[in-house]
Amino acid sequence: MSVWVMDNRLHVSPEPLQYVYVRERRDLDVNGRKICVVLAKSWSLSECPEKRGVIRVKDYKQSLAMESDGAGGTRVFMNYFDNPGGMIPTWLVNWAAKTGVPGFLTDMKKACKNYSDYCQNRK
Repeated sequence: MSVWVMDNRLHVSPEPLQYVYVRERRDLDVNGRKICVVLAKSWSLSECPEKRGVIRVKDYKQSLAMESDGAGGTRVFMNYFDNPGGMIPTWLVNWAAKTGVPGFLTDMKKACKNYSDYCQNRK
């Protein structure tokens, strides 16, 4: 179980978002293809009560699969959903579809590309 609180720059209210979730990882060998699969979903625990001033995301799911592209890169397949609750203005939904999601994927590509450097610097 993980608890993650993030600044809420995309949400209409100024409160941070809190995710309480479970995550599972499996490394698969499918006909010689090495595929890393990560599944995550929201989780409710009495040991982790909601906090005042923080929006608890109660409906979150993520599926992620990664494999080598055979040319030094990585293929990433992701399905993501979260519902922070409340009413989301149309302009914000449009912004997320046009800018937020592509920006997130660009950041993820950069993180994957720099992962070996990150691992070296952690030592």
